[in-house]
Amino acid sequence: MAKVRLENVSKVYGDVVAVRDIDLEIDHNEFVVLVGPSGCGKSTTLRMIAGLEEISGGSIHIGDRVVNDEPPRMRNVAMVFQNYALYPHMSVRENLAFGLTLARVPRREIDLKVAEAADILGLDELLDRQPAQLSGGERQRVAMGRAIVRHPDVFLFDEPLSNLDAQLRTQMRTEIKRLHRKVKTTVVYVTHDQVEAMTLADRVVIMRAGKVEQIGTPDNIFHYPANAFVAKFIGSPPMNMFDAVVAETTDGKVLRVDSDWQLPVPRHLATRVEAGHEVVIGLRADDITPRGHGMPPREGAVFESAVNIVEPLGSETLLFVNFGPSETIAKMVRPRTVQEGETLSFDVNLEELKLFDRSSGQAIERTRA
Repeated sequence: MAKVRLENVSKVYGDVVAVRDIDLEIDHNEFVVLVGPSGCGKSTTLRMIAGLEEISGGSIHIGDRVVNDEPPRMRNVAMVFQNYALYPHMSVRENLAFGLTLARVPRREIDLKVAEAADILGLDELLDRQPAQLSGGERQRVAMGRAIVRHPDVFLFDEPLSNLDAQLRTQMRTEIKRLHRKVKTTVVYVTHDQVEAMTLADRVVIMRAGKVEQIGTPDNIFHYPANAFVAKFIGSPPMNMFDAVVAETTDGKVLRVDSDWQLPVPRHLATRVEAGHEVVIGLRADDITPRGHGMPPREGAVFESAVNIVEPLGSETLLFVNFGPSETIAKMVRPRTVQEGETLSFDVNLEELKLFDRSSGQAIERTRA
């Protein structure tokens, strides 16, 4: 196991800056997930750590070594790819042993390490099968096993679950989390799936256009997004957002969405904004809930709207309603039958309302208690 540290790391392809000046420190045994939209630089960053891409600037440290000029085989990292990269003509046992055989590890030691990996991942009964005889989840476990036998300092995962169906992805997320507990090593994991990021990570690194937008625990990023991009990217359904201008009234400051629609500025944000400040309001569906329906009324704002679309999801239902000038998603967590076109009263939980500066996109932070 080892720390991984990136200092001012960049990657440039001709005139295109794929990764820009990343600073990131990953602790021993930490599980860090890089997440972001396609083309944000997350896989390029992972490949630079692995040594599969040369860096254009900065330095990469694994443990106490600067590895900028070390080839992949010298870095003691193991990478698991999304396409499994198994040798189709070899058995599971041979696939697990292949890297050790190339490294001229003694046969007895190879057998012990293969047996250990097979036991950890539940592959004992599959060792004599060919990859074509395995399910997608079993192939992915073999790919992880091939990494485990090497006892690397760092595990690198490049979107390993993207080829699996939804049910199998959920199962494999649990497998990977259990694997991390058993093997106790540093993990850097790349995905575009925010659910994977939030459920697996000790810390999440959110990237956009080659830059890091925010680093933090899943809980911190969800509740305290650094900017409007992070707020919109993390959470399902995505955060509702609409433009507003701060105005001063006899009752205090308000967020004026348009001439007919406004919300009071929450107390925890009142000292952070002045009249005329152009902002973006952010509200999650969880914080717009129909009155009644098993939920106690909350202190905050109340509005009425007809329900445009109903999306039942089992234990909860999403309601598409008109909130001011915009269609907005509300959530009903103890569902009853709601008809499209039905008019309901909705509570807005102002305590969880977020504000972002409209020009910079940066979060307007709440007053510290």
